[in-house]
Amino acid sequence: MSKISTALDYPFENFYEMIVSNAQQKAFHKIILIDDQTISNVEFLHQVDTFASYLQHIGVSQGDKVALIAPNSSEFLISVYATTKLGAVVVPINTLLKANEYQYILNDANAKVLITSNKYSKEVSNLHHETPIENIIWIDSDKDVNNDSIELNKNSILFSHAMEFTRSEVIAIQKSLLDDLAIIFYTSGTTGQPKGAMLSYRNIFSNMIAGSERFDVTHKDRFIVYLPMFHAFTFSVMCMLPFYTNSSLVVIRNLMPFSNIIKQTLLKRVTVFLGVPDIYNALIRAKLPWYFLWFNSIRVFISGASALSEDTQEKFSKIFKRATMIEGYGLSECSPAVCCNLMNKQKLLSVGLPLKSYQMKIVDDELMEVPRGDVGEIIVKGDCVMLGYLNNDEATNKTIINGWLKTGDLAKMDEEGFVYIVDRIKDLIISKGVNIYPRQIEEELNKLEFIKDSAVISQNDIHSGEVPIAFIELEDDVDNSLISEHSIKKELKKNLANFKIPKTITILDELPKNATGKCLKRVLKEEYK
Repeated sequence: MSKISTALDYPFENFYEMIVSNAQQKAFHKIILIDDQTISNVEFLHQVDTFASYLQHIGVSQGDKVALIAPNSSEFLISVYATTKLGAVVVPINTLLKANEYQYILNDANAKVLITSNKYSKEVSNLHHETPIENIIWIDSDKDVNNDSIELNKNSILFSHAMEFTRSEVIAIQKSLLDDLAIIFYTSGTTGQPKGAMLSYRNIFSNMIAGSERFDVTHKDRFIVYLPMFHAFTFSVMCMLPFYTNSSLVVIRNLMPFSNIIKQTLLKRVTVFLGVPDIYNALIRAKLPWYFLWFNSIRVFISGASALSEDTQEKFSKIFKRATMIEGYGLSECSPAVCCNLMNKQKLLSVGLPLKSYQMKIVDDELMEVPRGDVGEIIVKGDCVMLGYLNNDEATNKTIINGWLKTGDLAKMDEEGFVYIVDRIKDLIISKGVNIYPRQIEEELNKLEFIKDSAVISQNDIHSGEVPIAFIELEDDVDNSLISEHSIKKELKKNLANFKIPKTITILDELPKNATGKCLKRVLKEEYK
């Protein structure tokens, strides 16, 4: 077992106390830099208070769910802090999903308010008819609103208009405590619908505290946030940690053009850069100007979501000689960071040691710890472990056993306790850091009348890490010459996000199956590796 230390000290009970403290200590410190705008601690606190008043005005109270299908923005951050000030719960949702996928999540969470943007109007504009959503708040300016897709009324309002709200009386709010529910991340499994991982303030704070110590973060640091804020990895490490250390966030609205990220990193003196392997592979291939390599202020690169290749790490260290590359490991159910390498010691292909106060074991099927160097499943214990899955006690009880969370990931541990990820037990596919579960794709394929059965597995991809590929078995009376890969993908795109569409779809005479009729995916993986 790998164990770093005992307990953490928690200076705050909730997120709101943290930003109040920041405003009291350094009122005019620039906490957010976005485009040509800067927002100080005291300005941010005022914006949070104003929006919280509006949310309270429309009926949001303790325990209510506020969903975010929103782009990277200061409004995203304001919404998080305003929602939790009221004791309500934040539900950040992947912005790449389709209407039916949103519908499931909003219904499962019983979300009362949706904060979104006109850019997603095609998929979200009608959700209030099929979900508990009572109010929609649009993060757009008046000129950005497309009147054909957005109807503004008393239950549908622009964020900027909500920020004009003033209340003459102050309604007392019962403050949230450390173990109260703060946020729900919907995470993909290998079967069925996504599950809502419920995280408390203690869960997220444990990541902030441990992360600040592991990365030696100070108030002088500047984090760049260009990966989507809805992702647990970005949310905890890049959106919340800077507030805990009273550092600064450089918020990038869009991932493309990538040259803008390079430009903002240099001009705004970013010191902490978080990315996924796809980003670091792009940096290696990019023709970076000499002045960027000479004058950038980056002291640490953090990599997560999936493993960095040995080739990428070696090339990266040759290009960025003054910075440290820290690779880590985590999952939404653990808030999400679990372990990472040290600033003063990294091991190639290792995801490092557990963060402060967390425990990790590598175990066999009976949850008995295996000898060092042997492969087994990672289990985790500590303040990072989620409260459980929303509305799913069965899945919770299968995942958390005596306080230990079963990750479903295979790894080995060396004599110093450094962890090396080997594989995933589950069929989970991770593409550019985003989880894809094959069962959902298979279900959509099997809805097509000419398909008898299907199987989806992962294929390694130099750009995305992994991509889904599909194999189908047609109904007996179907002429496969009349079925095209293009037409199948077109049908899938009606109900699946683009990143879930299989890269290839192969027609087989018969899928390999066992005696009970279950598809043998391992045979497909071996044959098409």
